[in-house]
Amino acid sequence: MATVSFLEDRVSFGPAVPAAVNRRLQMAVEARTRNRYESEKLLWEARAEDPTCLPVYFALYKFYANSKKFEAAERSALLALAEASRQGGFPQDWATLSREPGAWPLYASSAGLFYLFSLKALGFIKLRRGFRAEARELLAHLDQLDPEDRSGGSVIRALAASLDEETDDEE
Repeated sequence: MATVSFLEDRVSFGPAVPAAVNRRLQMAVEARTRNRYESEKLLWEARAEDPTCLPVYFALYKFYANSKKFEAAERSALLALAEASRQGGFPQDWATLSREPGAWPLYASSAGLFYLFSLKALGFIKLRRGFRAEARELLAHLDQLDPEDRSGGSVIRALAASLDEETDDEE
């Protein structure tokens, strides 16, 4: 039986992640298949170590989504949006942002781009929770905020449309 060493299982969370936070994140990745509770605990410890580190929020909502804990994934995505907007100096509320899409140059900062990616993730999470109308509304705002589709929101919009088609076919 082949074994995977810790170094082979490393995930790159980006160059700006502090060493102590990266260590916890790597340990969480390593623990995810053998002890999900330990993995979750390590992720929250990483957040406590540096609550301004945006990749930690990505790891949290991804962990919960992969675990099919969509309510926790949604809470984590909302935390991610709050921190990204705080760092970027723009409103957290996507409806407010989309009323004046050019007022805040979201493409100009890593916090803005992270906000867009997290908004896309929230759309996916809402779809998985069965909140299709909320997801469609959120994705419409994302469409205005990300006209170049840098976040890949079009993929989630296509998924939402296919789910709507399936529902129409069943009726």
